Amino acid sequence: MSYRLEFGLALLVAVAIGVAIFAANRTPKPAEQDFRASTLLSGPDGSQALYRVLVRLGRQVERRRTAFFGLAGDTVGTRRSRTALLVVLNPPMSLDQAEIDEVVDFVRHGGAVLAAGFGGGITRCAGWRLQPERALDDSVAVRPPLDVGAQHAAPLRLPRAARVLAPRPLRGRLEGLVKRSGADEPGDECTMLVPQTHDTLIAAVDGRPIALRLHYAGGGTITLAADVGWFRNRVWRDSDVPYVILPILTPARRGRVVWDEYHQGFGRESRGTAALTLDWMLHSPAGWAILQLVAVGLVWLGVTSVRFGPPRSAIERRRRSPLEHLEALAAGLESASDSDTAVQRIVAGLRRRLSRAGRVGSTDLKAWLETLELATTTPRGRGSVRRLRHLITQRGGAFPERALDAAQAVEDVWEELRPRTTRDTF
Repeated sequence: MSYRLEFGLALLVAVAIGVAIFAANRTPKPAEQDFRASTLLSGPDGSQALYRVLVRLGRQVERRRTAFFGLAGDTVGTRRSRTALLVVLNPPMSLDQAEIDEVVDFVRHGGAVLAAGFGGGITRCAGWRLQPERALDDSVAVRPPLDVGAQHAAPLRLPRAARVLAPRPLRGRLEGLVKRSGADEPGDECTMLVPQTHDTLIAAVDGRPIALRLHYAGGGTITLAADVGWFRNRVWRDSDVPYVILPILTPARRGRVVWDEYHQGFGRESRGTAALTLDWMLHSPAGWAILQLVAVGLVWLGVTSVRFGPPRSAIERRRRSPLEHLEALAAGLESASDSDTAVQRIVAGLRRRLSRAGRVGSTDLKAWLETLELATTTPRGRGSVRRLRHLITQRGGAFPERALDAAQAVEDVWEELRPRTTRDTF
């Protein structure tokens, strides 16, 4: 039974699965409704442009896809391995209280944090709030920073800001401080995070801050940006925002610029490759077509692999033995009464046995017998050779008698001329 059809179908199924995996794992185009400011998204509302610009400038960058536990320990170590700046771009997932405490310890040990929008709760922890809390159509014009605007002859093209920063009421922070002084309940670490000074980096035309930097004891800083839209790909492509934001993304000390992707929804516990492949195959027309081809191939393999009915009886074939081949040859020559061919085969066998190499050329048998007669030393041997010459030149005759006479003459010549080592063996 030929297995080409089964192999072809198996190869087709393997190719279909490979195409499905490739199509599911290739870089997807970001959805239009995905407004996360993530460096993994290359759409208009993503922030991949910032990551690529820093890479092209030779900065050390890293995407953090785990929670902020152990963040304070990243401030120690070599200059190249430690975290110099943590960037949190208004993630949809808020930071846990334990993660907020890690950020506070990170700043106390000299680390720098950049929080855009609500910053997952960092903006509130630093004592500031967004105004208005919900983004409205109303926006405010921005006053270009003096140090950046002086370096350009043409005025900077900066977009309007959707929000500004406003200080939180002092009463809430004092209540947290009183709660911290209790012996039973642990207080909020943010109540102890009091800045020494703050600088306004970007301001509206009316003077309200849009981006400011808070300086703390120990050298740590927290930079707050009210409008996360200034960190999106569309704005970086259509305006001069990169001239203003790049200095903010440059840490004061050497180290890595770490982008928070865990709270953007790209944590390492996300679905694996197999789950993404299955989801793509179930929700796309091409995936459904591949699944149907796979199902048809499996059904066809199941049908062709099962034999229906009783097994067929096969014809037993085996190779003949040398004696059976010889008997078949003799029977054929006898039925054809071809005694001449039989005698020639017998004489040719003698010549082959007497040759040293076991192989002979196309020499005439008559000439070879004449030479053999001269090499024979006994009268009996010469008589046997003459009898062979007579039998090979004779035409016709009864097959059994002539073939038997030739075999006896060959045996006599072999007894006279066989090598000495052969005689001793026998």
